[in-house]
Amino acid sequence: MSGAFSIVKDNPVIAGCTVSRELMPDVLCFSLAKGTDISPENYPSDIIHIMLEGSADVIISPEALTVRKGECIIKPSGLNTGTKAHTDTIYLEASGKEQLHMNEAVKAGEVFTLADLVPYQPGRVVNMDVASSSTMKFAVMSFDEGTGLSEHAAPGEALIFALDGEGIIGYEGKEYTLKAGGNFKFAKNGRHYVKAVQKFKMALLLVLS
Repeated sequence: MSGAFSIVKDNPVIAGCTVSRELMPDVLCFSLAKGTDISPENYPSDIIHIMLEGSADVIISPEALTVRKGECIIKPSGLNTGTKAHTDTIYLEASGKEQLHMNEAVKAGEVFTLADLVPYQPGRVVNMDVASSSTMKFAVMSFDEGTGLSEHAAPGEALIFALDGEGIIGYEGKEYTLKAGGNFKFAKNGRHYVKAVQKFKMALLLVLS
């Protein structure tokens, strides 16, 4: 599946339950009902945790950090990590299968707000690679009104998270409007471009293969 959609609407919470679903290789969506949890477990690689709806405690043993909608945390490898939902909660976890190289602006185990990582600049597109490995890249971008990216293709599947404003995604000959809270998926080698209708911020999760 490619195109515009809503991860939150497509993965509703089920009362009293935890639900997981694979969206792409090494990218899982979790829907947790209020009061439910994912028990702490130890993983061999770093994990990117992106909160899409609600709030939860992310346990990085022995500490618990509250992560809210629009925030992100990178769970370091080698530690027991889990999640306990304060409210009905939907989030993504992406594993790069290895240690992530992280931008100096972020640190593993610290909560940060995605939209705050990059500023708007007049007439410019601003990009920050937040974390990356040989199999994955996670980036945040800001577009001033009227700016964009020309048509290109990427060597892997990608998910877009619209964080602020409004943009147009051109994909395989069609245009889609994307507003804050919306999502878009590109297939590997799918040709696409981005145009900012107004100031626009987005996050990009690219799984390389």
